Amino acid sequence: MKSRGPAFARMRGGFVGSLSAAVAVAAHAMGGGAAPTESAAVLLVLACAAVGALASTARVRTAELPFLLGALTAGQAVGHAALTAGAPAHHGMQLSPAMLTAHAVAVVVCALAIRGGRRGCALAAASLHRILPAQFVPLPIATPVGRRVTAYRPRFARRILVGARVGRRGPPLTA
Repeated sequence: MKSRGPAFARMRGGFVGSLSAAVAVAAHAMGGGAAPTESAAVLLVLACAAVGALASTARVRTAELPFLLGALTAGQAVGHAALTAGAPAHHGMQLSPAMLTAHAVAVVVCALAIRGGRRGCALAAASLHRILPAQFVPLPIATPVGRRVTAYRPRFARRILVGARVGRRGPPLTA
């Protein structure tokens, strides 16, 4: 089960970025922070996309869970900074104990969810590889494909064609 390819790294980066943004908003609100404004939401999306891109380019050979915890912690810190910087009446960069707890719980839950999702995808890909060992190959055709000429000629009476000329028939004359 080879699960350390570039596809899994991109998947990991996408999940780190998107979960960092989504959970930062939820943890920020659960900790007593205000709902994000439009400018804060744009700043949050850009910052968490950068964290996700960095997480997808890192090569993780071993200890994936500590790497995910670190990347998600950085994502939560960047998300919290984006949410407080974009707020009109922000409370500063200080964290209340409830907000710090919400961010920490979010980091642990998301790291476990990403790791479980990666392992689940790796298992599904391995089982599909066993079920479908060969790639889709076109089957050979036994009969040669050539141009076929139809031998069917419909019979019809030529007199119908001969009798289909323009005659002198028209509407009746009214006098």
